Amino acid sequence: MKTHRWINKLSLLSIALAFGVIILGAFTRLSDAGLGCPDWPGCYGQLSAPSNSQEINAANIAFPNIPVDIHKAQTEMTHRYFAETLGSLIIIFAICAYWQRKSLSLPLWLPGTLVVLVIGQGMLGMWTVTMKLLPLIVLSHLLGGFCTLSLLWLCWLYLRNTEKIYPAPKSLSILSFITLIVLIFQIILGGWTSTNYAALICPDFPMCQGQWWPDFSLRAFHFFGATLNDPLGYMNGIEKTSIHVTHRFGAFITLLLGIALCYRLWIQPNSTLKRLSMWLGFFLVIQISLGISNILLHLPLGIAVAHNAIAAILLLTLITINFTLHQATRNAHG
Repeated sequence: MKTHRWINKLSLLSIALAFGVIILGAFTRLSDAGLGCPDWPGCYGQLSAPSNSQEINAANIAFPNIPVDIHKAQTEMTHRYFAETLGSLIIIFAICAYWQRKSLSLPLWLPGTLVVLVIGQGMLGMWTVTMKLLPLIVLSHLLGGFCTLSLLWLCWLYLRNTEKIYPAPKSLSILSFITLIVLIFQIILGGWTSTNYAALICPDFPMCQGQWWPDFSLRAFHFFGATLNDPLGYMNGIEKTSIHVTHRFGAFITLLLGIALCYRLWIQPNSTLKRLSMWLGFFLVIQISLGISNILLHLPLGIAVAHNAIAAILLLTLITINFTLHQATRNAHG
């Protein structure tokens, strides 16, 4: 039992760190510090970000065309330090889970997938720098962070799965699953909006550039269109507008499904589902408010980072709802 408690605590620590890595990643990206260090895994050929005059001079000599920005370099390296620590914790967690596999109610594919994902995230982090913020690579790295957090959260749900509830209607499980899938697509759209710097292309709300539906181009979703020589130049104004408007439309669909799910959860005769309904509604309201504020206030850094953080919390909330409904059905048949 003592070992189990330590594994549980390790999973919670990993979740907190993964959430912090997502926030730091958003801050790094939105503060334009993604190339604060032009090399990898070090920074300007050094183990840490240059901080004193001697290190800065050495860095400027080594990279004469990329002058040192101390703040951006420190931001990028802080993100890397947190990500590396998270990777180490996940490997330790996977080893502990395998060691205690016979006594844990945890599918081994979860920690195994997490280890593979961590290795992939390390490679994507390297390519983000070496490929100079290629949108598809940046998007993949962002989504990898959300996947890491989600799988860690799912591990914790399995480890603490002690409460049994009566099964809910099958239609509720279907609605919950559809809402989760739509939210995942919405997160992808949000990442594509951010990586292509399309968040400010529509400065008004609810219309965009004074129109309800501006000119639209499917080329906006040509994920392999960028080149290393000009990673952002292949997008024009129409295409960036198309990305932004699609993200808004996705937010509207997500909101409608979220409201319907909140209502269906609330009317169930179970306190756990009612609590989940309240949390889901609360985070939906915050997320929509942050999204509108980003537009009207022209993407202030704090609100933009919070928008990423609440997206992650919404994802975890919907994963919890789906897990709870699935386990209730499984318990009823088991």
